[in-house]
Amino acid sequence: MTTAPTTTATRRATVRRVRPPDAARMRALRLEMLADAPLAFLETVAEAAARPHADYAARVAAVSRGTATAQFVADPGGRFVGHAGGTAAPDEPGLTVIYAVYLTPAWRGSGLLADLVDEVAAWSRACGRPELMLEVVVGNDRACRAYQKLGFVDTGVRVPHPKIPTLRELQMRRPA
Repeated sequence: MTTAPTTTATRRATVRRVRPPDAARMRALRLEMLADAPLAFLETVAEAAARPHADYAARVAAVSRGTATAQFVADPGGRFVGHAGGTAAPDEPGLTVIYAVYLTPAWRGSGLLADLVDEVAAWSRACGRPELMLEVVVGNDRACRAYQKLGFVDTGVRVPHPKIPTLRELQMRRPA
């Protein structure tokens, strides 16, 4: 399911599923994600930084295989520059929930977002789940527009943010 490399000017990145040797690069990307977009993810930089490397290694090993949860990265050959995860929805058998979507600012607008979502979608279809859903903090118009360009539609459903009760998230769906 590996996506063809995306090329931006002279830069290239391959989108692929994470592998156990990726733990250190995943940790670095996770810390960057949390520092850059603290409202978008479910932990703080301090919480993530405090976790030992063994925890990252175990998590990467777990999501590198199987049909319940998967993580995909954009890999230009050094630091990872993008991430998207997918997990089976517990109450909806045909649904994959996309989570932890992130692109390093310099790679935004490069086409990597589509490649990451396409890779999650291909994995979802291969697992027998024909629909994707994601949640975006209400007011994050840039993200909403980016997801709309990829075919996601606002369902009208609003849910509380899992960590910050004063925020709401909107749900968006599309076929996988």
